[in-house]
Amino acid sequence: MRRAALAAVLVAVAPLAAACGSSVPADTVTAYVPGNDAAAIEAVAAGCSDGYRISVVRLPKDADGQRLQLARRLAGGDASVDVFTMDVTWTAEFADAGWAAPVPEDLAAALRTTTLGGPLKTATWRRDGDREPRPYAVPTWTNTQLLWYRSDLLRRYVKRGTAPRTWDQLLADNAEVARGVAAHNATLPRAQRIAVPSYIMVQGAQYEGLVVWFNSVLASAGGSVLDPADPTRVTLTDTPEHRAATVRALRVLKAVATAPGADPSLSNNTEDPARLGMERGQATFAVNWPYVYSSMRSNASTGTDENQQVPFFPEMRRFAGLFAEGAPAPSADQLARANRVLAKRFAFAPYPGVETALPARSTLGGMNLAVSTRSHKTDRAWRAVRCLTSAAAQRQYALKASQAPALAALYDDADLRSAFPMADLLRRQLGDEHAAPRPATPVYSTLSTMLAAKLHPVGAWDPEKLADELAEAARKALAGEGLVP
Repeated sequence: MRRAALAAVLVAVAPLAAACGSSVPADTVTAYVPGNDAAAIEAVAAGCSDGYRISVVRLPKDADGQRLQLARRLAGGDASVDVFTMDVTWTAEFADAGWAAPVPEDLAAALRTTTLGGPLKTATWRRDGDREPRPYAVPTWTNTQLLWYRSDLLRRYVKRGTAPRTWDQLLADNAEVARGVAAHNATLPRAQRIAVPSYIMVQGAQYEGLVVWFNSVLASAGGSVLDPADPTRVTLTDTPEHRAATVRALRVLKAVATAPGADPSLSNNTEDPARLGMERGQATFAVNWPYVYSSMRSNASTGTDENQQVPFFPEMRRFAGLFAEGAPAPSADQLARANRVLAKRFAFAPYPGVETALPARSTLGGMNLAVSTRSHKTDRAWRAVRCLTSAAAQRQYALKASQAPALAALYDDADLRSAFPMADLLRRQLGDEHAAPRPATPVYSTLSTMLAAKLHPVGAWDPEKLADELAEAARKALAGEGLVP
């Protein structure tokens, strides 16, 4: 049903899509990119010139809107699409559909020696006829979630400055902090009491962020949704060991959602509410992407209204001029001074694991660039991709747009390390041992939607029973049953 419906939609728009782009000059490569990332790519594209120029077309800001518009154009044979960005979950779908061209072997060989293992996997797929998995896109930037925590609260109430390593330790530390703050408040006049930070901020709404959370905990428990070596096999419950890992992961999610003092809005939370909960002093811990670091720093320094202020962190106000809107970019020394003060209350640590004996794994995000098989400018298009994903380009994305590079060597760059104090941690989590790619399958969008529906609301289910339901939902997704895209 899903494939038939998608085909009908795509056929209906094909004539319009095919008619686009006829007036584009022959030396112009057209790149379709997400609207919210377009400015960063346009800035790099302006410096790319090797017998071509790049024209950037802005796609919708949301991933679903981007995917649908690209699919419509590519299915309709629209030759105006030369280069396009792909979410890290689309590689199998777009490669199998014949829309993304395989990366030329010389470039693929270079990627294997320069790109971190996790990001490279997100761009790799094995189509029918391929002898081995091969890249169908080039990693442009990447992402991994970290554990963010209130270092001041841990030092004061847990008597330890380091972060917990597992979810069980995190829950115990959080309860200890909540008890400590409550006991301290009891000694104070009512006007001097502070809010008890009892939340663990996660992404619990029914959307992709919830699947990211589950995938990270599942991988950390030693499980997986699909067999990485055979993505037609569901591995949530196929063996006693895999079933135990799935149930263990679900128990972790339920424990976070049902702990005393748990966030009552957990089932509605996406990344930004989780970020703001941390900044408002409601949480001791949060799992989130690295962009929250610059938000903590600038809002603590310059926050001007209730939604932006970090009321418990007056020490950062001395840096208000440094991070004010329109101010010049801070120097490395200025950033280092601000970061040292920030660390007194906000800190980062590796993504929590499930057991200390197993490596903690964090789901990957990011963006890759592909060349369309519909393009009539293949040579120029690949030259444009090489420029847009070069080391200089990825360095600029990192410094100007806070996007983590996929190239391993850039994590030794002095300027980048000033902007990303967590650079070593990011590089570690993006490697093969700690990266948790999402299930690689041409039907990922359907799979994710069906898993999120089963997982939501977190905690309102029995882990043993839900493990079987998730496995059945995954099997239906692979069979193309149950959803219309």
